[in-house]
Amino acid sequence: MAESSVVLGHLETVALRDVWPTEDKDFTPWLAQEDNIKLLGDAIKIDLEVEAQEKSVGPYRADILCKDTATEHWVLIENQLEPTNHTHLGQLVTYAAGLNAVTIVWISSGFTGSHRAAMDWLNEITPDEFRFFGIEIELWRIGKSQVAPKFNIVSKPNDWNSRERFKPDMTPTRQLQMEYWAAFREVIEQRDGLIRPVAPKPQHWQDFSIGRTNFTLRAVISVRDEWIEIRLTLLGDNAKEHYGLLSEEMGQIECEASESFEWRELPENKESQINLRTTEYDPSDRDSWNQQHSWLFEKLNTFHKVFAPRIRNLSADDYIPQLP
Repeated sequence: MAESSVVLGHLETVALRDVWPTEDKDFTPWLAQEDNIKLLGDAIKIDLEVEAQEKSVGPYRADILCKDTATEHWVLIENQLEPTNHTHLGQLVTYAAGLNAVTIVWISSGFTGSHRAAMDWLNEITPDEFRFFGIEIELWRIGKSQVAPKFNIVSKPNDWNSRERFKPDMTPTRQLQMEYWAAFREVIEQRDGLIRPVAPKPQHWQDFSIGRTNFTLRAVISVRDEWIEIRLTLLGDNAKEHYGLLSEEMGQIECEASESFEWRELPENKESQINLRTTEYDPSDRDSWNQQHSWLFEKLNTFHKVFAPRIRNLSADDYIPQLP
């Protein structure tokens, strides 16, 4: 039998303290960097934007406070380069209460069985709006290669992989909406794209992250008026300045997207919108859901592709209002 000429390397673990001697001065600043927080976000399927490090919560300090850019909800991260202990678990609950955080992430070198069970229990007893993640971090290298981090989920919310959750008193319209978005989530999971799947809800819209707070990428359906739509919503104190900067590139943006968007500044409102709608589909027509979901998937990715890089670099200070 001929010998194989393929030569493979060997994975070797690297001690966390060899790379990050301390949690507060080494690991936390490393994790808070944009590229590194994205690695954690990829693991838990949430686009994270760092708001603060060492955030004061009463007499304690939380390691990292983030925003979920799809929902604007708080995400609290507690770091530990040692195995989990009761002190950190207590701090985690204290921080969550003090910050009204919605998603809690506990990172450690290793979870004990009791602490993993505690995280599972918190996911069981808290409302669906609250989510607890237990994450074990490892470092690996092959030969003399650079060290690479790996985040392993050991505890997660109960409905993180669920497809549908119905309530007995749900109206027929809300049940249809729930089923519609549950089916759309499966499409997103099965295809390669720029948007992350989100938990379906019984409502006429679903929000997706575009990478920055105060910017929401939304898929919308109208059962009554029989249309579906993609909507980029600009919020916050600088919404009008951000809209103005994007509208200055309207021609280039629409050329890149091969689409004509509806640009809505909405001067009387705090928000502005950039929309794309089709009236070819009726969301209540289940036989055309495949076509509808394909349209939504394609257009969501188009919006993300043309707007996300621009949104990331927007600064309201660069906007110069046009004189009448």
